[in-house]
Amino acid sequence: MIRRRPLLAASWAALALVVVVALVVGTVGGDEPTAAERAFDLTGRFACPVCDGQAVRDSNAGAAIEIRAEITRRVQAGQSDDQVLRALSDSYGSQYVLTPAASGASSLVWVLPVVVGILAFAGLAYAFARWTPRPDVEVDAADRALVDQALRERHGER
Repeated sequence: MIRRRPLLAASWAALALVVVVALVVGTVGGDEPTAAERAFDLTGRFACPVCDGQAVRDSNAGAAIEIRAEITRRVQAGQSDDQVLRALSDSYGSQYVLTPAASGASSLVWVLPVVVGILAFAGLAYAFARWTPRPDVEVDAADRALVDQALRERHGER
């Protein structure tokens, strides 16, 4: 008979390894994005001031076309993504930045889902750990009699 605890621990360790490898692969490496790729990304991170919450990338309004051109000029001039977004935010207002800042109270938008996810995962792991069968429990004659009585009552026999 295979012992369940070592098998369960091994499966959790394998899952943790897969998650860590996926996170490392997803965050490391890759070539530097080109200026066109950066500009395309930035146009999706700033909202059109005349459209209702639509990204500059997706809008054909005159203001959106001007902002796309300004983003392209700033990227080609060598400005960082933060510098471009800060300049646009200064010109049009911070309410048009679609990605919240990772500092101050806005950092809760990034941190809170991670904390909730970790707590949910820990709660599930705790619940699953408690659902293991208990081999030390034995059924005696009194237990069997209670079950038989409950079955008789359920089927209408009294």
